[in-house]
Amino acid sequence: MRSYFLRIPMVESQFDMSPPGVVLKQMEIGPMMNFIYLIGCSETREAAVVDPAWDVSTILRIAQESDLKVNRVLVTHAHPDHINGLGELLEATDAAVYMNVNEIDYMKEIAARFRLPIEFMNRRSGNFRPLSDGEQVLVGKVPIQFLHTPGHTPGSQCFLVERRLISGDTLFINACGRVDLPGGDPEKMWWSLNRKLASLDDDTILYPGHNYAEHPTSTLGEQKRSNPYLQFTSVNQFVHAMRGL
Repeated sequence: MRSYFLRIPMVESQFDMSPPGVVLKQMEIGPMMNFIYLIGCSETREAAVVDPAWDVSTILRIAQESDLKVNRVLVTHAHPDHINGLGELLEATDAAVYMNVNEIDYMKEIAARFRLPIEFMNRRSGNFRPLSDGEQVLVGKVPIQFLHTPGHTPGSQCFLVERRLISGDTLFINACGRVDLPGGDPEKMWWSLNRKLASLDDDTILYPGHNYAEHPTSTLGEQKRSNPYLQFTSVNQFVHAMRGL
């Protein structure tokens, strides 16, 4: 797959936590400024790729250079710019794929709409592991919690790792994901932002799905103060504002 663009704005980060530690890499790849993530266990060196897209060979090269073995894939949502490398990654790693239970059928619908090849979903159906809100998966010895955050798509989800939130296209820095695409729902987005994610601790570090801001990360405390989409106390006001965009 063609390499469009790569920037690694953060070096390998070891979270300040009791062993086993966590390895986190944030990579900007592709023409749409996607952030792809590697989450690894520093003890077992097992790793998950979040939203494999655009340049699988580069993702795997960085994993190898970091002494990480990819055996998990975590999908925030099924828009093509977040999963267009999924089939290639599965061929290379035979990894288990974790998606929200509401997103698997949506992925097939989107693929049909955009005429994307998804025959690998049938060929590798055993790789797909549907999950529900609140479930956890271990990457090595590192627990990752899945938070269902619908609104951008029916099965959008975020991943919580030791007060680090990988938010996909649900929450950006000072922005949020679109709700006017197929499967979008402004009422559900309001709930996901202003109830679910707003309830997380202020010191939670935000890692968004695209590099749309001056800095690649923020905190939820900062976003609660500065992000206009986290200021709506009324779902009706939020829906009206989103439909006016």
